[in-house]
Amino acid sequence: MTRLILATLLLWSVGAHAQLEHITGQDATAALKAALEKGSVAAAANLGRADGFLGNPKVKIPLPPSAQRAEQMMRRVGMGKYADELVVTMNRAAEQAVPEAKAIFVDSVKKMSVQDAKGVLTGGDTAGTEYFRRTTRDQLHKRFLPIVEKATARVQLAHKYEQFAGQAAAVGMLKKEDADLDEYVTQKALDGLYVMVAEEEKKIRKDPVGTGSAIIKKVFGAIRY
Repeated sequence: MTRLILATLLLWSVGAHAQLEHITGQDATAALKAALEKGSVAAAANLGRADGFLGNPKVKIPLPPSAQRAEQMMRRVGMGKYADELVVTMNRAAEQAVPEAKAIFVDSVKKMSVQDAKGVLTGGDTAGTEYFRRTTRDQLHKRFLPIVEKATARVQLAHKYEQFAGQAAAVGMLKKEDADLDEYVTQKALDGLYVMVAEEEKKIRKDPVGTGSAIIKKVFGAIRY
């Protein structure tokens, strides 16, 4: 358990340190909510821009597993451009869709209870991300899938996949039924989103004062000093 978490727990203990006496449990919960909202919104913003997915190896969306063997073969015979176009198109679709997650994250933070907050504080460096995963994944999927479908339609993902599949089928490497690309892109976009939320959460826990938020500075600044 980190020094930060141990110190934060004192906010709810009877024997809180003198320097924390002016910090209430309500302040602590507000600070945690502010930190989680800040981190989740930043993650969505970073991914929801050009090359947010495509330019980040941690979240870049590859071809579906069912198509990767075909990709390898096609590259060996000089047809890699079809795979490259498909990868770019999938990642562009995710980049267009992911900003819609901001409102759901913010709503989840607003609904967080004091008990939820305590659980996040005692749960480790990515406990907030796990809270989001538990409380938002299903809702995000329902909201995300039609957005991804619209985004993939705009960038002609189905057409590009048909081109790829046609070339792959010509060398006997892929069947038409092997991929539901809209569902695949949705799941990968959500996975990438939670990866980046976790990174933002770790940064905030490491340097809460550097966030620039008054309530985060008030609470976590008192804890650190």
